[in-house]
Amino acid sequence: MDNHHKVIIIGSGPAGLTAAIYTGRANLNPLVFEGIQPGGQLTITTEVENYPGFPEGVMGPELMDLFRKQAQKFNAKTLFQDVSKVDLSKRPFTIYSNEQVYFADTVIVATGASAKWLGLQSEKEYMGHGVSGCATCDGFFFKGLEVVVVGGGDTAIEEATFLTKFASKVTIIHRRDQLRASKIMQDRAKNNPKIIFLWNSEVIEIIGVTENGKKSVTGVKIRNTKTGEITNLKTGGYFVGIGHQPNTEIFEGQLEMNPTGYIITKPGSTYTSISGVFAAGDVADPIYRQAITAAGSGCAAAIDAERFLESQH
Repeated sequence: MDNHHKVIIIGSGPAGLTAAIYTGRANLNPLVFEGIQPGGQLTITTEVENYPGFPEGVMGPELMDLFRKQAQKFNAKTLFQDVSKVDLSKRPFTIYSNEQVYFADTVIVATGASAKWLGLQSEKEYMGHGVSGCATCDGFFFKGLEVVVVGGGDTAIEEATFLTKFASKVTIIHRRDQLRASKIMQDRAKNNPKIIFLWNSEVIEIIGVTENGKKSVTGVKIRNTKTGEITNLKTGGYFVGIGHQPNTEIFEGQLEMNPTGYIITKPGSTYTSISGVFAAGDVADPIYRQAITAAGSGCAAAIDAERFLESQH
């Protein structure tokens, strides 16, 4: 069968492409489904300063292009296609994409997780230019600026607390009059002199400017959820802290997941609940969600898959 592969990797962020590099070097000729947003979340990140080996920083899309070229150098085949359906009930596993069927002896799931957004058009417009879904990724770029964080749960409070290391002031905008975050997180935020709260409020638009071809955020338009009054708040950065959604819809009912949809792996490995299927990167990581941790788990998944295939012989 022409479409039969030893390893199929679904996803092309740091986890998927690192897995491709390692399985490629092991002469397993992996097939990578890159999806319609190749490179994962890093493709919507402008500058990456915390990935080792790039002391001057590197643009997110450029970094992922280097990952891809390195994988292709070791005979990984990459397809700009989404996977629409999988059947993991029997081996070889069946992967459906673009009305074609592919078969795999092992599958590495590296489909990542997506930050949840409010869905504003202006969020897309200023993405990577003052709009961010990851404080630990981008906080450094907001040194000395006043920023806002949208949300009222643990994610929002964690983001806001982290941002106080850089920002001069952090305003948490929440549509209710009390937080959903755990008590310890709430106390930490309320006792931080750099954090203030804007209750019963929702962001309806992000305001920005374009100067010399460069976009930047200058403020947000806010609506009071009780009175309907609309006001403008000056800010240099906009962070959304309403959580992440793992991209696991096509694996529902087949792979074991936690209540929020993250794939559960066996302790100390990338093995999932199905033998021969491995998970790497943000799709199995609700805690760290960093490019470097994703790449590390992609390496681990590749080694696990290689050893699994050896054991099958």
